[in-house]
Amino acid sequence: MTTVAFEQRAPLAYRSGVAARLAGLSVETLRVWERRYGLSNTKRSEHGQRLYTAEQVRRLALLKQLVDQGHPIGTLTALPVERLEELTGVRAVLDGAQPVRVAVIGESLGRRIAASGHLPGLNVLRHCARLDDAALLAGVNADVLLVELSELEVAAVPQIAAARRQADVGAVVVLYRFCASATIRELRAQGCLVARVPAEMGELALLCRAALSGQQVALSERPTPVAPPRFDERALATITSAGNRITCECPRHLADLLLMVGSFERYSARCAAESTADAQLHRDLELAAARARALLENAMERLALAEGLPLPPP
Repeated sequence: MTTVAFEQRAPLAYRSGVAARLAGLSVETLRVWERRYGLSNTKRSEHGQRLYTAEQVRRLALLKQLVDQGHPIGTLTALPVERLEELTGVRAVLDGAQPVRVAVIGESLGRRIAASGHLPGLNVLRHCARLDDAALLAGVNADVLLVELSELEVAAVPQIAAARRQADVGAVVVLYRFCASATIRELRAQGCLVARVPAEMGELALLCRAALSGQQVALSERPTPVAPPRFDERALATITSAGNRITCECPRHLADLLLMVGSFERYSARCAAESTADAQLHRDLELAAARARALLENAMERLALAEGLPLPPP
């Protein structure tokens, strides 16, 4: 097993699927943004495929982060990258600060770092793909151990503790996409900073600095924001009643699912709680329903675009 050398130059351009994944977007959303707002002056390959530079990917990631925070995409598209950084708060923290030396564990995060070429505020000293390979980090002399596990399970807790000892670092940041609250509590009891995987790579420096200063993200931390509903009952009815080339009833079935999940999302938000634990459970249920609703809305938008069905205005 060998470590990844981050000094290598990133590819000159990325196809749309890769660019979307690196920016935390779905390909369908990227296509909608391009068509409606002309976001990037992209070049095309000899086969006609859009090609995105690393700077364009970074811009897309910043836009995704700000849209998730509630900013309308239409007000952001004309802004320069520097202004987008100011709005996210990344620039104010990183300006004038010494880079944090980090050791990284995580295959996906390693690829994103390598693709970025350079991370403001971070100096990546060494990387390994899995917790099992943490012995490779011995003697790295890093400030922070940065671990990414998409599905963070309780079995990983002792492995993270062992990796911390092997890397001999005082601060640990653990990133996840899905995790039980009890596992988060256990890691935080061991002094780890635990947070969801950020869409914008510039946020990694903020998390690492917070870990060095001993800050913690509260258990009721601001989760990765979920976009507000894009389809109300009228929009869904318009889609399902429109003529289309589909011989099956997928639009109607998908609309029914969206109505049901959206209703449960709202119900969970209003449901009475008898204790703190009960309140947390209902917040988790609301968030789970919101994520399911967002996934279904992406599917509906893709179906509508493919079949020429009417979409509501952005």
